[in-house]
Amino acid sequence: MIFIQLILAHLLGDFILQPNSWVSDKENRKLKSKYLYLHVLIHTVLSFIFLWDLDLWWIAVLVGVSHLLIDAAKLYFQNIKTKKIWFFTDQALHVAVIGGVSFYFNEFDFGFLKDEEFLKVLMAALFLTSPASIFIKLLLSSWTPVNEQTGSLQTESLSNAGKYIGILERLMVFTFITVNHWEGVGFMVAAKSVFRFSDLAQAKQRKLTEYVLIGTLLSFGLAVLTGILIK
Repeated sequence: MIFIQLILAHLLGDFILQPNSWVSDKENRKLKSKYLYLHVLIHTVLSFIFLWDLDLWWIAVLVGVSHLLIDAAKLYFQNIKTKKIWFFTDQALHVAVIGGVSFYFNEFDFGFLKDEEFLKVLMAALFLTSPASIFIKLLLSSWTPVNEQTGSLQTESLSNAGKYIGILERLMVFTFITVNHWEGVGFMVAAKSVFRFSDLAQAKQRKLTEYVLIGTLLSFGLAVLTGILIK
Protein backbone atom coordinates (compact mmCIF):
# COMPACT_ATOMS: atom_id res chain seq x y z
CA MET A 1 0.00 0.00 0.00
CA ILE A 2 2.89 2.38 0.78
CA PHE A 3 4.22 1.95 -2.76
CA ILE A 4 0.89 2.99 -4.33
CA GLN A 5 0.49 5.91 -1.93
CA LEU A 6 3.96 7.28 -2.66
CA ILE A 7 3.61 6.77 -6.42
CA LEU A 8 0.35 8.76 -6.35
CA ALA A 9 2.11 11.54 -4.44
CA HIS A 10 4.97 11.46 -6.95
CA LEU A 11 2.68 11.70 -9.99
CA LEU A 12 0.82 14.63 -8.48
CA GLY A 13 3.95 16.46 -7.39
CA ASP A 14 6.14 15.86 -10.42
CA PHE A 15 3.61 16.33 -13.21
CA ILE A 16 0.27 17.80 -12.19
CA LEU A 17 1.40 20.33 -9.57
CA GLN A 18 4.58 21.45 -11.36
CA PRO A 19 3.99 24.16 -14.01
CA ASN A 20 6.32 24.46 -17.01
CA SER A 21 7.43 27.85 -15.72
CA TRP A 22 8.85 26.15 -12.61
CA VAL A 23 10.76 23.65 -14.74
CA SER A 24 12.25 26.43 -16.88
CA ASP A 25 13.27 28.44 -13.82
CA LYS A 26 14.93 25.39 -12.24
CA GLU A 27 16.86 24.63 -15.44
CA ASN A 28 18.08 28.23 -15.67
CA ARG A 29 18.87 28.96 -12.02
CA LYS A 30 19.43 25.42 -10.72
CA LEU A 31 20.00 25.44 -6.92
CA LYS A 32 19.26 29.17 -6.79
CA SER A 33 15.71 28.56 -8.00
CA LYS A 34 13.12 28.94 -5.26
CA TYR A 35 10.81 26.65 -7.23
CA LEU A 36 13.19 23.72 -6.73
CA TYR A 37 12.69 23.89 -2.97
CA LEU A 38 8.98 24.59 -3.30
CA HIS A 39 8.73 21.53 -5.56
CA VAL A 40 10.53 19.39 -2.97
CA LEU A 41 8.31 20.75 -0.18
CA ILE A 42 5.20 19.82 -2.19
CA HIS A 43 6.53 16.26 -2.63
CA THR A 44 7.23 15.97 1.09
CA VAL A 45 3.80 17.27 2.09
CA LEU A 46 2.00 15.08 -0.47
CA SER A 47 3.89 12.00 0.74
CA PHE A 48 2.91 12.76 4.32
CA ILE A 49 -0.73 13.36 3.36
CA PHE A 50 -1.02 10.12 1.39
CA LEU A 51 0.68 8.08 4.12
CA TRP A 52 -1.40 9.82 6.83
CA ASP A 53 0.56 8.29 9.71
CA LEU A 54 2.67 10.32 12.14
CA ASP A 55 4.89 7.30 12.78
CA LEU A 56 5.89 7.34 9.10
CA TRP A 57 7.01 10.98 9.04
CA TRP A 58 10.56 9.91 8.25
CA ILE A 59 9.42 8.39 4.95
CA ALA A 60 8.04 11.75 3.78
CA VAL A 61 11.31 13.43 4.79
CA LEU A 62 13.33 10.73 3.02
CA VAL A 63 11.29 11.18 -0.16
CA GLY A 64 11.78 14.96 0.00
CA VAL A 65 15.54 14.85 0.62
CA SER A 66 16.14 12.19 -2.04
CA HIS A 67 14.01 14.17 -4.48
CA LEU A 68 16.15 17.27 -3.89
CA LEU A 69 19.40 15.36 -4.44
CA ILE A 70 18.16 13.60 -7.59
CA ASP A 71 16.69 16.74 -9.12
CA ALA A 72 19.83 18.73 -8.33
CA ALA A 73 22.02 16.12 -10.01
CA LYS A 74 19.79 16.17 -13.09
CA LEU A 75 19.84 19.97 -13.32
CA TYR A 76 23.66 20.12 -13.18
CA PHE A 77 24.51 17.16 -15.39
CA GLN A 78 21.88 17.29 -18.13
CA ASN A 79 22.32 19.19 -21.38
CA ILE A 80 20.33 19.53 -24.59
CA LYS A 81 21.60 16.19 -25.94
CA THR A 82 21.14 14.23 -22.70
CA LYS A 83 17.90 15.86 -21.52
CA LYS A 84 15.73 12.91 -22.51
CA ILE A 85 18.09 10.38 -20.89
CA TRP A 86 18.22 12.38 -17.67
CA PHE A 87 14.44 12.69 -17.57
CA PHE A 88 14.00 8.91 -17.55
CA THR A 89 16.97 8.44 -15.21
CA ASP A 90 15.44 10.98 -12.83
CA GLN A 91 12.08 9.20 -12.84
CA ALA A 92 13.70 5.78 -12.43
CA LEU A 93 15.67 6.97 -9.38
CA HIS A 94 12.57 8.46 -7.75
CA VAL A 95 10.67 5.20 -8.27
CA ALA A 96 13.70 3.26 -6.97
CA VAL A 97 13.62 5.25 -3.71
CA ILE A 98 9.89 4.54 -3.34
CA GLY A 99 10.49 0.89 -4.18
CA GLY A 100 13.26 0.71 -1.57
CA VAL A 101 10.93 2.05 1.12
CA SER A 102 8.22 -0.42 0.10
CA PHE A 103 10.76 -3.27 0.13
CA TYR A 104 11.77 -2.24 3.67
CA PHE A 105 8.16 -2.82 4.73
CA ASN A 106 8.04 -6.19 2.91
CA GLU A 107 5.39 -5.03 0.47
CA PHE A 108 6.96 -6.82 -2.48
CA ASP A 109 6.51 -10.53 -3.04
CA PHE A 110 8.91 -12.00 -5.60
CA GLY A 111 7.05 -15.28 -5.83
CA PHE A 112 5.92 -14.34 -9.35
CA LEU A 113 9.48 -15.10 -10.52
CA LYS A 114 8.66 -18.78 -9.97
CA ASP A 115 5.29 -18.56 -11.70
CA GLU A 116 5.50 -20.59 -14.91
CA GLU A 117 2.71 -18.66 -16.67
CA PHE A 118 4.32 -15.31 -15.89
CA LEU A 119 7.72 -16.49 -17.11
CA LYS A 120 6.22 -17.80 -20.35
CA VAL A 121 4.49 -14.48 -21.07
CA LEU A 122 7.68 -12.56 -20.20
CA MET A 123 9.74 -14.82 -22.47
CA ALA A 124 7.30 -14.28 -25.35
CA ALA A 125 7.20 -10.51 -24.85
CA LEU A 126 10.98 -10.28 -24.85
CA PHE A 127 11.19 -12.43 -27.99
CA LEU A 128 8.79 -10.11 -29.80
CA THR A 129 11.05 -7.09 -29.25
CA SER A 130 14.59 -7.01 -30.70
CA PRO A 131 14.99 -10.78 -31.38
CA ALA A 132 11.89 -10.80 -33.62
CA SER A 133 13.13 -7.65 -35.40
CA ILE A 134 16.42 -9.40 -36.20
CA PHE A 135 14.60 -12.53 -37.46
CA ILE A 136 12.39 -10.44 -39.76
CA LYS A 137 15.31 -8.34 -40.99
CA LEU A 138 17.27 -11.48 -41.92
CA LEU A 139 14.26 -13.03 -43.66
CA LEU A 140 13.80 -9.85 -45.73
CA SER A 141 17.50 -9.27 -46.41
CA SER A 142 17.39 -10.69 -49.95
CA TRP A 143 14.45 -8.41 -50.89
CA THR A 144 15.57 -5.13 -49.27
CA PRO A 145 15.08 -2.37 -51.87
CA VAL A 146 18.38 -0.48 -52.12
CA ASN A 147 19.13 2.78 -53.91
CA GLU A 148 21.76 2.01 -56.55
CA GLN A 149 23.48 5.39 -56.13
CA THR A 150 23.59 5.72 -52.35
CA GLY A 151 23.47 2.02 -51.40
CA SER A 152 20.91 2.77 -48.71
CA LEU A 153 17.32 1.69 -48.17
CA GLN A 154 14.95 3.54 -50.50
CA THR A 155 12.87 5.25 -47.85
CA GLU A 156 12.81 8.41 -45.79
CA SER A 157 11.71 8.02 -42.17
CA LEU A 158 12.72 8.71 -38.59
CA SER A 159 15.78 6.89 -37.32
CA ASN A 160 14.86 3.32 -36.24
CA ALA A 161 11.15 4.23 -36.50
CA GLY A 162 10.31 1.02 -38.36
CA LYS A 163 12.02 -1.09 -35.71
CA TYR A 164 10.09 0.46 -32.83
CA ILE A 165 6.80 0.43 -34.74
CA GLY A 166 7.30 -3.27 -35.36
CA ILE A 167 8.09 -3.97 -31.70
CA LEU A 168 5.05 -2.05 -30.49
CA GLU A 169 2.67 -3.65 -32.98
CA ARG A 170 3.88 -7.16 -32.11
CA LEU A 171 3.50 -6.53 -28.37
CA MET A 172 0.00 -5.12 -28.93
CA VAL A 173 -1.04 -8.07 -31.11
CA PHE A 174 0.38 -10.48 -28.51
CA THR A 175 -1.55 -8.67 -25.76
CA PHE A 176 -4.81 -8.81 -27.73
CA ILE A 177 -4.40 -12.57 -28.25
CA THR A 178 -3.51 -13.36 -24.63
CA VAL A 179 -6.62 -11.51 -23.40
CA ASN A 180 -8.82 -13.19 -26.04
CA HIS A 181 -9.61 -10.05 -28.05
CA TRP A 182 -8.80 -11.14 -31.59
CA GLU A 183 -10.79 -8.22 -32.98
CA GLY A 184 -7.97 -6.00 -31.75
CA VAL A 185 -5.61 -7.74 -34.18
CA GLY A 186 -7.96 -6.86 -37.03
CA PHE A 187 -8.03 -3.26 -35.83
CA MET A 188 -4.23 -3.14 -35.81
CA VAL A 189 -3.99 -4.50 -39.36
CA ALA A 190 -6.62 -2.05 -40.62
CA ALA A 191 -4.99 0.91 -38.85
CA LYS A 192 -1.55 0.16 -40.24
CA SER A 193 -2.97 -0.39 -43.71
CA VAL A 194 -4.58 3.05 -43.69
CA PHE A 195 -1.53 4.94 -42.44
CA ARG A 196 1.30 3.03 -44.11
CA PHE A 197 0.14 1.54 -47.36
CA SER A 198 -1.74 4.63 -48.54
CA ASP A 199 1.53 6.60 -48.35
CA LEU A 200 3.40 3.86 -50.19
CA ALA A 201 0.76 3.75 -52.91
CA GLN A 202 1.11 7.48 -53.45
CA ALA A 203 4.88 7.12 -53.65
CA LYS A 204 4.39 4.62 -56.52
CA GLN A 205 7.30 2.44 -55.40
CA ARG A 206 6.06 -1.08 -55.97
CA LYS A 207 9.16 -2.85 -54.68
CA LEU A 208 9.18 -0.84 -51.46
CA THR A 209 5.43 -1.42 -51.03
CA GLU A 210 5.87 -5.19 -51.44
CA TYR A 211 8.85 -5.15 -49.07
CA VAL A 212 6.88 -3.33 -46.35
CA LEU A 213 3.85 -5.57 -46.90
CA ILE A 214 5.92 -8.74 -46.48
CA GLY A 215 7.62 -7.31 -43.40
CA THR A 216 4.28 -6.33 -41.87
CA LEU A 217 2.74 -9.75 -42.49
CA LEU A 218 5.81 -11.45 -41.02
CA SER A 219 5.66 -9.18 -37.96
CA PHE A 220 1.95 -9.80 -37.37
CA GLY A 221 2.28 -13.49 -38.16
CA LEU A 222 5.14 -13.93 -35.71
CA ALA A 223 3.17 -12.17 -32.97
CA VAL A 224 0.05 -14.24 -33.65
CA LEU A 225 2.02 -17.50 -33.68
CA THR A 226 3.79 -16.59 -30.44
CA GLY A 227 0.48 -15.71 -28.80
CA ILE A 228 -1.07 -19.02 -29.87
CA LEU A 229 1.93 -21.03 -28.64
CA ILE A 230 1.88 -19.32 -25.25
CA LYS A 231 -1.87 -19.95 -24.87
